[in-house]
Amino acid sequence: MTRSAFAFASQVRNICLRTLDGGCRLNSGYEIPALGLGTWKLAKDGGRVATIKEAIRIGYRHIDCAKMYGNEKEIGQELKNVIDEKLVKREELFVTSKLWNDAHATDDVRPALESTLRDLQLGYLDLYLIHWPVALKKGHDMPPAPDQIIPLDKCPIEATWTEMEKAVDDGLVRSIGVSNFSILKLSDLLTKVRIPPAVNQVECHPYLQQEKLKQYCDKHGVHVTAYGPLGAGHTTLLDNVIIKSIASKLSVTPAQVLLAWALAHGHSAICKSSSPERLQENFDARNLKLSKADLDQMKALECGHRFVSGEVFFAKSSAYTYEHLWDEEKPNAYA
Repeated sequence: MTRSAFAFASQVRNICLRTLDGGCRLNSGYEIPALGLGTWKLAKDGGRVATIKEAIRIGYRHIDCAKMYGNEKEIGQELKNVIDEKLVKREELFVTSKLWNDAHATDDVRPALESTLRDLQLGYLDLYLIHWPVALKKGHDMPPAPDQIIPLDKCPIEATWTEMEKAVDDGLVRSIGVSNFSILKLSDLLTKVRIPPAVNQVECHPYLQQEKLKQYCDKHGVHVTAYGPLGAGHTTLLDNVIIKSIASKLSVTPAQVLLAWALAHGHSAICKSSSPERLQENFDARNLKLSKADLDQMKALECGHRFVSGEVFFAKSSAYTYEHLWDEEKPNAYA
């Protein structure tokens, strides 16, 4: 970490504490809401419109987007609609987007950000993340062919990050961060930056509790946002016997138990549903408190299982492997 970045992080170390309304204060000084609405695979039809509008009516203020999701234009139009209808003010929203892997080159970062801002019809983003510590050639999506993958030593993260810092300087972004970064990759970045990452958004749930990563992030003032807290589209967690028994005891849903688990560990969390009833149930999880006994039972579920392994990036190329991406050995499948 540069001296200025180290001093800044030292001032805000342990600042990722709950605010009065349940959000978390970031090292940038801004607050991230406790729960956010995920938009991955959110349909581009009327259901999508109804989901965003209903979520904002319920009280969601964090909208988690990404260029790769392919729906930022539609989301931008709906955000404009709800603002024009005075359901919410722009300054009350917290909008996140992510830099896709094909725009890591220094000349591509600003154009990618500006494209996202145009699509979302916004003057600034509240949070802009490097989506993956993976670089692809310009114009390529998933799954990439071997000749479309760029090793990080050819397109270093710190060079990409410098352009992210410039976007903060120019008022286009309030906070910047990363996603899917291991301790090793995050610690390496922190030695080279002027503005430290405010957020590391990672997969996190009782099967993948990320305890060491959370401890490292807390020590360095980096907030952890959990994606896939309900199982990333898989029903395994929601059907888990322990999760269901806790939900039954508390007269809540398994999803509420899983979200309450994330919040109890100091994370913010991204969840998604097209059902108004489930949107409300998920949002109400902010008020659910789990006992120590509940948390101890859930702690025992840790098995290192990733629902989002990143295998799409290393299935066809040796430039990225499971061990290279996550800086850990691939664990055995959960029981």
